[in-house]
Amino acid sequence: MRRVLVIGAAVEQLPAITRAKELGYYVGVVDFNSKAVGIPYADVFYNCSTIDENGVLQAARDFRPDCVLTLATDRPIIAVAKATTVLGLPGISMETAIKATDKAEMIKAFQAHGVAIPWFLTINRAVELEENIGQITYPCILKPVDNAASRGVILVYGQEELAEAYAYSVAHSHSGRVIVEEYLQGNEVSVEIIVDDGVPHVLAVTDKLTTGAPHFVELGHSQPCALGENNVEKIKNLAVLGVKAVGINCGPAHVEIMLTKDGPKMMELGARLGGDCITSHLVRLSTGINMLDVSMDVLSGEKPDLTPKYVKGSAIRFLTGEKGIFRGIDGVETAMQLEGIQEVTLIKKIGDTIHDIHSSDDRVGFVIAQAENATAAVEKCETAKNNITFC
Repeated sequence: MRRVLVIGAAVEQLPAITRAKELGYYVGVVDFNSKAVGIPYADVFYNCSTIDENGVLQAARDFRPDCVLTLATDRPIIAVAKATTVLGLPGISMETAIKATDKAEMIKAFQAHGVAIPWFLTINRAVELEENIGQITYPCILKPVDNAASRGVILVYGQEELAEAYAYSVAHSHSGRVIVEEYLQGNEVSVEIIVDDGVPHVLAVTDKLTTGAPHFVELGHSQPCALGENNVEKIKNLAVLGVKAVGINCGPAHVEIMLTKDGPKMMELGARLGGDCITSHLVRLSTGINMLDVSMDVLSGEKPDLTPKYVKGSAIRFLTGEKGIFRGIDGVETAMQLEGIQEVTLIKKIGDTIHDIHSSDDRVGFVIAQAENATAAVEKCETAKNNITFC
């Protein structure tokens, strides 16, 4: 029986935990939160922070996994890499893990390998912002080097906004470091990749819907990409180049790219399965490839079946509510009965506070649909959303 250790047992990691159990695997989970939602589905629970490298390693030694993985979060990547390296399991190196989780190291790796990127400055402390202020052109983006889900990301239109924007961004940085970079405009996409034996295989390209400025929180995704065959090919090529630049030679990768008027430019990537149900749901619904399955295959040293079974459309749209206390929603049963709707899920619990949309944490729920193409899948999501009302 294959033994799978999932680092993280929150709602974002739940699809991997439940899928591994469906496949008959023996599943262990690691999480600091002893009440994490994924724990009841696992066979073994280790109460340990997912970023505690030695703690995760000890859990892995005890569990004796064939495969160690996480999804939808970057912070455990270094702990995962340490465990797989020490135990001799398939996975990325510690050097690659650092490049994949520190955006400053990541963008330097892109630059060194000729990957198309925005101009950038790494700000390690506040005084460096003042020292380099003459190099900054506007509008620009500030973001922490070590966070995700749009936390701490902000658009700055002019120098008069810079100090306040820096304070906001650095408050979301675990290391106190931020990146100032060119504000890329165009069509944002992500590329979902499996690297098998050093060879990257693109499984899907995902169109994105965001809130736009100033925080760019993702509100929807759809597949396949609708930007045209020529553009999609250029996007795929850039994604593969980025994966190689960082050194990902085994496992999944989630690559974010902006298609600008000058062509595609790299934004950032994760050496893991993407979140927002992209890799757990949308890839399977649009291609027939279960990305969770093939990730566990590769990370167990087995050959994955990467053959598409069909070409369909899939989409997710997130629910957002007015600022205040969440008191529930009506219309879920009606929405679920609509043709093509695969799932309607709440993220918030009754009594939770709904904030203005500054990060992915502020979303309330989501709707997922499958249809004959991406446009139809998006329309089905929107129809379902229109049937849902807040109490």
